[in-house]
Amino acid sequence: MSDAGGRDGHRAVEHHLPVLRSARYWTLGDARDDGEIWFVLHGYKQLARRFLRRFEAFARDGRMIVAPEALSRFYVSPEPGRHGPASVVGATWMTREDRENEIGDYVSYLDRLADTIAVGSGRVIVLGFSQGVATATRWVVRGRVRPDLLILWGDLTPPDLDVERAGPALERVDVALVRGDDDLALDPRLVSEEEVRLRSAGVEYRVVRYAGGHDIDAEVLSEVLRRG
Repeated sequence: MSDAGGRDGHRAVEHHLPVLRSARYWTLGDARDDGEIWFVLHGYKQLARRFLRRFEAFARDGRMIVAPEALSRFYVSPEPGRHGPASVVGATWMTREDRENEIGDYVSYLDRLADTIAVGSGRVIVLGFSQGVATATRWVVRGRVRPDLLILWGDLTPPDLDVERAGPALERVDVALVRGDDDLALDPRLVSEEEVRLRSAGVEYRVVRYAGGHDIDAEVLSEVLRRG
């Protein structure tokens, strides 16, 4: 709880109230108890259903691909005036506003989703793309999921990574950082800082580079899976 000064000495006081709301997710395929489950986390301004299309080529028997949608949606169309049926909608996992509660909310949401999907004894893969990289990293480090393979594609792990928790949480996880040579989201200075951060946490990882930009490449993903 925090406050801010106002007129006549009155102060605005910040409060938080947990509420129940509906989260949306999409699935592709079905998995047996020993089947493979993927959780694919979209980027900023994307929606889960559209993002899931990038993985249609990977659908097969015994594999379920789950695309959770971030809890905060907004209009991304630039047209002036009122938004209508043709206006494009996107979603974001969080902003800097009230960030710790937003992070806690989506970690709890993703944990509950994994419980709902009833992850069995098969292989579990978590893939985060763009803004979903920070989301996926925080989920694996702070939440209950322990994937066999964590694919972080097109962005950097969060600078506030809890290094004391990250090492144990990722000790038995194959961590793949996937990066396009033409991806403008990857600042070289920040990449160097990330190397120091992961090293201090004792996190082992592999870097997969490819000739491309800021998007999921099916051939590259196939290679990451073969090596995983």
